[in-house]
Amino acid sequence: MKQNLIYVFADQWRYQALGYHHADQVVTPWMDKFAEESMCFSHAYSTFPLCSPHRASLMSGKYPFSVGMWTNCKIGLEEKIMLKPQETCIGNVLKDNEYQTGYIGKWHLDASELNFHPNPKSGAKDWDAFTPPGERRQGFDYWLSYGASDEHLDPHYWMDSEEQIKPGKWSAEFETDKAIEFLEKRKGQEEPFALFLSYNPPHLPYELVPDQYYDEFRDSEVKYRPNVPEDMREGILKTQSRQYFAAVSGIDEQFGRIYQYLKEQGLEENTMVVLSADHGEMLGSHGLMSKNIWYEESIHIPLMIRQKGYIEAKENPVIFASPDHMPTLLGLMGLEVPVTCQGYNHATGILGEDENAPQDMLLCSYPGVADMVKAFSDLGLSHKAYGWRGVKTATHTYVRSNGYAPGEAVVEYLYDDSKDPYQMNPTVVTNEENDPLVRKMRERLSYYLELTKDPFLMHREK
Repeated sequence: MKQNLIYVFADQWRYQALGYHHADQVVTPWMDKFAEESMCFSHAYSTFPLCSPHRASLMSGKYPFSVGMWTNCKIGLEEKIMLKPQETCIGNVLKDNEYQTGYIGKWHLDASELNFHPNPKSGAKDWDAFTPPGERRQGFDYWLSYGASDEHLDPHYWMDSEEQIKPGKWSAEFETDKAIEFLEKRKGQEEPFALFLSYNPPHLPYELVPDQYYDEFRDSEVKYRPNVPEDMREGILKTQSRQYFAAVSGIDEQFGRIYQYLKEQGLEENTMVVLSADHGEMLGSHGLMSKNIWYEESIHIPLMIRQKGYIEAKENPVIFASPDHMPTLLGLMGLEVPVTCQGYNHATGILGEDENAPQDMLLCSYPGVADMVKAFSDLGLSHKAYGWRGVKTATHTYVRSNGYAPGEAVVEYLYDDSKDPYQMNPTVVTNEENDPLVRKMRERLSYYLELTKDPFLMHREK
């Protein structure tokens, strides 16, 4: 009998925001209990710590640039950014293998409707999009989703028509309601199911969190990470930190409902459950907010996989990148991995020993703001050769930045994460650097750039 799959991921949820990690002041009893019964990956990272790029890798098993996702699906760019229906995605594979597939929550992989029409019938605004039934849903049959909208307390969704559904409750609670409803309707059916559930919180706006969760944190102490500047530690950052922690605790409660349901319904042994995120949140570290930077708070994500009697509950230190999710899940489910996948299938190591598991992974980011893109284009330069790229190992982070504006200096950094976990003292690498580790990192970066046909080094050398 084929096993079921439930894949739950939260937007902008960082690795540190789990109670059992004893880092952020979150309260996550359900996730902590789930972690005790799961394989927990201590080195899972977002290859491109931005919503659409990670999601495209998750779905396709390919690197962001390879799948054409060099920034978010948005408006304001001449190029329409979207996950093309010609890609082979995990939903397609599952459907082809007779799974009942479903997707609930934020999608952010379809081109914004405002790219095509000033007043879409669906009412989509800004980066949002109604994805109609068909190939752009990438194999998902049941659909309750939206493109990109951050109205957590008053969300909207589309199913199979352009009429918006407005439930009038916190998005994570409503989505959990519908996820359990999806599971209920499949009771006793022979076909296996695969459900992806994408929570938008704790993504900003930070203040859009129900009072029932925020009240627990309203006056709580905030223990800042050492890399948060002293002059940021009062005022708005303290409030936003509490709001972020509250949203995570709310997500924990909603995830707990699904976790309990599986136990009550006897689905633990034939259902693989994955809990993860698309990227992290800086929350003041290095003086920054949000994501899309190479620091630990931005790239490090939770990843837990549980299936009673099949997946051993323990910590797994393997390097796990965004494109690895699809091939690994298919491998664990005994399904054929498409040849289009560029990620690594970790199933062998999860179920036993794997001497060939990767020791590093690619990190990347590209200029994605319209003004940036235009500035490069006006000079006849490829904006896709700029931004930063890097290589992550279990102990080090290497980054080369070509800048986000014409004329910015090229800089290379090497962080010893094992000795400097808050990444406050990087080595600035010079042209004359002859350190074996630096040479190795440069070689590995060149390998990944060639693999993904990335123009980063082709157009600009130091």
